[in-house]
Parts: sequence; C-alpha cells; structure tokens
Amino acid sequence: MVAYHDGEWGVPVSGDRELFERLALEGFQAGLAWITILRKREGFRRAFDDFDPGRVTSYDDSDRARLLADASIVRNRAKIDATIGNAAAFLAVAAECGNFATYLAGQLPRSAPTLPADATWADVPASTAESDGLAADLRRRGFRFVGTTIIYAFMQSVGLVDDHLPFCFRYRG
Repeated sequence: MVAYHDGEWGVPVSGDRELFERLALEGFQAGLAWITILRKREGFRRAFDDFDPGRVTSYDDSDRARLLADASIVRNRAKIDATIGNAAAFLAVAAECGNFATYLAGQLPRSAPTLPADATWADVPASTAESDGLAADLRRRGFRFVGTTIIYAFMQSVGLVDDHLPFCFRYRG
C-alpha cells in the first residue's frame, strides 16, 4: 500500500492503457479492500492482456470462462463482463476524442483541487458533483461498474483530484 501511495496514487496518468487499467481495477475493487486488488494486480495484468483495451474488447465466451477460473484475479462474472464491455466503450470514447485523457480533460475541471491545510481523513469525500457527472456520462456511453464512488476513486488514483492530506509528502497545499 505504501509503495502504491508513494509512487502511483494521485500521480497524473495520461496513457490510455494505464487509464483503462485503473478504471477496470477500481471497478473490481467495489465491495473489496484495495489491498486485495493490489495483491492481485499482476494476475489482473496477465489475465487481461496488460489491459490492452483492443485485445480485451475481443474477448469471447472462452475468455470469460478462462477469467472466471483464474484464481489470480477477482472472479466476479459481473465485473469481468463489465471490464470486457467497458473496453469497447473506452475505445469508442478514445476514438471520438483522440484519446481517453482528452475526454477526461473535457469532462473535468482543469486543475486538481487540493484539500485545505487543516484537512483530515474525514474531509476526503467519497464522491463529488464532478464524479457524479463523469459517472453519468460514462454510463450514457455504455460503461458499467462506474458509479460515482468508483469514479471518484478513479479520479483520485489517476491524479484528476488531489486528496493527499497535509501530513503527506505529496500534499501540494
């Protein structure tokens, strides 16, 4: 968890493959502890062809069966199906906008808000009006497992919001 926080969480991401990975993993995390997902991350990468959305979108019933039998990932049929379907939606958005990062930039404020200097864990929201809007637009575009809390966690993960607390070395107050 410390290595993920210190090296990745909240660091801006712009590559489509990494954005797709983070979106998929946040969906898989729903109802589970994040540490569970981190421990299985390499398994997810192997199972989902390093989160190449072009490859994932072509998965068929035999791939679904393979994924459901793969103990190195979270074997939840709804989340697996959502990830496969989300790959096609992701590619459509990327094609429309040039890439997924451009789409996100058009949906969200230009600068990542920072928590105030006296912020505590209690001040970190689970969702915001921005995550509500982004989640709604993604659902309209055919994405699944993209509720506002999942999308806010995604926004935190890829640096679209800055929820590092004042005692954190990454805090930009």
